[in-house]
Amino acid sequence: MPSNTTASSGHKSGKKKGRRARLVVIVLVLAIVGGIGFGAYWSISTVRASFPQTKGTIKLDGLSGPVDVKRDGNGIPQIYAESDADLFMAQGYVQAQDRFWEMDVRRHMTSGRLSEMFGKGQVKTDEFLRTLGWHRVAKKEYDSKLSPQTKKYLQAYAKGVNAYLDGKDGKDISVEYAALGFENDYKIQKWTPVDSVAWLKAMAWDLRGNMQDEIDRSLMTSRLGPSQIKDLYPEYPYKRNKPVVQEGAYNSATKEYDDKGTGTQTGTAGTGGAVGTGLAGGAQAPDGLQSQLSGLSDALDEVPAILGPNGNGIGSNSWVVSGKHTITGEPLLANDPHLAPQLPSVWYQMGLHCRSVSEKCQYDVSGYTFSGMPGVVIGHNKDIAWGMTNLGADVTDLYLEKFTGDGYLYDDKVLPFTSREETIKVAGGKEKKITVRETNNGPLISDRDDELVKVGKKAGVDTAAPDRGDGYGVALRWTALTPGKSMDAVFELNKAKDFTEFRKAAASFEVPSQNLIYADTKGNIGYQAPGKIPTRGKGDGSLPAPGWDPAYRWDGYIPQRALPYEYNPKRGYIVTANQAVIEDGEGKYPYKLTADWGYGARSQRIDDLIQSKIKNGGKISTEDMRLMQMDNSSEIAKLLVPKLLKIDIKDKYVREAQKLLEGWDYTQDADSAAAAYFNSVWRNILKLAFGNKLPKELRVKGQCLNVEPAGNTRPADEGEKVRECGERDADSAQPDGGDRYFEVVRKILDDEKNDWWKAPATRTDDETKTRDQLFKRAMEDARWDLTAKLGKDIDTWSWGRLHRLTLKNQTLGTEGPGWLQFVLNRGPWNLGGGEAAVNATGWNAAGGYGVVWVPSMRMVVNLKDMDKSKWINLTGASGHAYNDHYTDQTDKWAKGELLPWAYSEKAVEGSTSDKLVLRP
Repeated sequence: MPSNTTASSGHKSGKKKGRRARLVVIVLVLAIVGGIGFGAYWSISTVRASFPQTKGTIKLDGLSGPVDVKRDGNGIPQIYAESDADLFMAQGYVQAQDRFWEMDVRRHMTSGRLSEMFGKGQVKTDEFLRTLGWHRVAKKEYDSKLSPQTKKYLQAYAKGVNAYLDGKDGKDISVEYAALGFENDYKIQKWTPVDSVAWLKAMAWDLRGNMQDEIDRSLMTSRLGPSQIKDLYPEYPYKRNKPVVQEGAYNSATKEYDDKGTGTQTGTAGTGGAVGTGLAGGAQAPDGLQSQLSGLSDALDEVPAILGPNGNGIGSNSWVVSGKHTITGEPLLANDPHLAPQLPSVWYQMGLHCRSVSEKCQYDVSGYTFSGMPGVVIGHNKDIAWGMTNLGADVTDLYLEKFTGDGYLYDDKVLPFTSREETIKVAGGKEKKITVRETNNGPLISDRDDELVKVGKKAGVDTAAPDRGDGYGVALRWTALTPGKSMDAVFELNKAKDFTEFRKAAASFEVPSQNLIYADTKGNIGYQAPGKIPTRGKGDGSLPAPGWDPAYRWDGYIPQRALPYEYNPKRGYIVTANQAVIEDGEGKYPYKLTADWGYGARSQRIDDLIQSKIKNGGKISTEDMRLMQMDNSSEIAKLLVPKLLKIDIKDKYVREAQKLLEGWDYTQDADSAAAAYFNSVWRNILKLAFGNKLPKELRVKGQCLNVEPAGNTRPADEGEKVRECGERDADSAQPDGGDRYFEVVRKILDDEKNDWWKAPATRTDDETKTRDQLFKRAMEDARWDLTAKLGKDIDTWSWGRLHRLTLKNQTLGTEGPGWLQFVLNRGPWNLGGGEAAVNATGWNAAGGYGVVWVPSMRMVVNLKDMDKSKWINLTGASGHAYNDHYTDQTDKWAKGELLPWAYSEKAVEGSTSDKLVLRP
């Protein structure tokens, strides 16, 4: 059990004693360290000073009428107002009460101003974020794209945040400000509507699609040939793992997608084929490109300190089942987005209710939103419910740019850069000025790292490529850098009444590109693929393209009417879990959404679970939906364990571990020794077969190998080896062990002498030449790996002891001194689940067993009776350390439990623990 378990509400005196004891510990710790640099002596009143007022009355200038804020026993607020403006002003006030530190850090991140809060250590991150220009794009959206109504809501929200800030010092707002003495050195600025809009850019970045795959494929070319890289990125298995959309067709006559299937499927799947980077024969990438992409990958690793592990492996589950298959006779809808674990959780639960829905006050919605943003992102109103998973569309492209003088080459002409100067202010240091340059493809991200400016001496480009001169740059084209209307879509979704209005709202949801699922109280279910998804001339977006060639420019976007959707499919359910949306190819869907889908392990498992329930007329309940969310089954174990059990193991200690797999049901429960051993075997198979053959830029930082020199390195003497150490952050290194690697291994599993099964001899191991030899070695290595980590006695082994989640405050909890991390962080929790399981507690096999992404929330909506819906958050409503609601949902989340989700006014009133009235 985690060390931070909260006592039940039925033991108030014990709870109070426990809280007081914790506060005394803080005081003692801080008294000891108070004189050595960070912070000063804290009293109990310092810790509690920023806790929100949740009872009584507060006067709020700017309201037109009274607003009730009703919080349940978990501190989740439900807001009741008589006008839209009052509703969103109160939302801003309440979120600032609970989460302003988080909001403030987020807006500094999105605007590239982290150095103003955290000093010179964040300058490189700020340079990169300023180059992307999220805040600048958000301002353009606000000024020219968003509807007048959306602007009013954003203004009302900002007014509420600023009403909370008015007259408060940093120590009155959050312990983190007090810890760093920010009340003296840092002035909190007023919240602006653009601060809210910019957060959507951060989420779009986290869910940006295949950019990391584009980089990785290019980096692989220094050690792997085209056929080997193709092995590592196999085709999507459409025959085994079903796409999201299975009924209907693209109608070439109307140029629309028709879910009734009356159209004729025609057209091609886009250009496909070899990537057009100008690389000779698609062979080895230029040295300069290797250097540039390696530097870019390093730059990307700086951003995940806030957002997560570069989007690798990040996905989500959602599914909806129609009433013909449910106990209630009405739809059930489930959703659990997978994101990097954060403390507090990225999600904030709340309800926004007009006392009487009218033209003046239009909302009666409840669900999950982001701190710092008005409205509800995922949830339900009285008529419909909706969920989201990452569509994974290819909405980013990297372009090589040929510099010529003060410009760049395009279509045999030299064009001038678009340039601007940015000033980065640094807490405790001198400000820094940078110049941001852009080409017609986008910002030059190569300007942010010295390595990215250099070009190799032997760039393997073909004769059509321009002379490399002093080097190629790298520009980023990304849909989120074009102003859009996604903020409009949030409010349209919140008040949609039917599938027509839902699809209309989806048309505005341009970035991030998401799978949207739908259900309504009239029994309908549906799916819509929205998003601003580019179409390309030459090239398929899988590798960097030549920016000087107009043929590789984006030539438009897929029309919304042509994007796939389903409405009441005959099968009676829809599953989205990052698998392929629709089958493309000759004679099928004519547009290329991406070449880098998830490979469908989770989605097909969900599909199979639904089928197992509904066969022979079975019905699905809310509890069944919850149990499906917690399914721990390992699809790769089902494939490999029968092979592993056939291997003759002589060593009695390794044989002892092998026996754990006998009779194992492939579920990865936290207390399972078999799951621990299998996952270690899987990790070692990946390392021996693939990981040790990848270039250093993809391997884990600090892990070193003696290898033959690669690419254009100086010629080696026969048999000579060089020492190469990995350079990639552990959370984003390869092979990550996700379902792409499930498919890689599946394709070669029966080819027992495939070259991938070959591994060189070491001081302790013989060379392997066959599959079973490599599997045997992996089983031996796993035994000794777990002996070192868990002990010699296999009876003490468990998956949860390896697979642990520690929740870290995303700022001072990762970068602050140890004592402050102790104050702000929580855990660890021993978890079940695993990579590409439905209960997707993800881990990176290259980096270790620790949890690096999670179901960031879980919900099940009951369309028959909204008050019987269920939900849970990863952490809690509060961002204040030692508040009762800091991590009060985490124990239940870890066990797979869900909380009641009150929606109707009667149910909310019955669940209310604290009531605050905001008055004009």
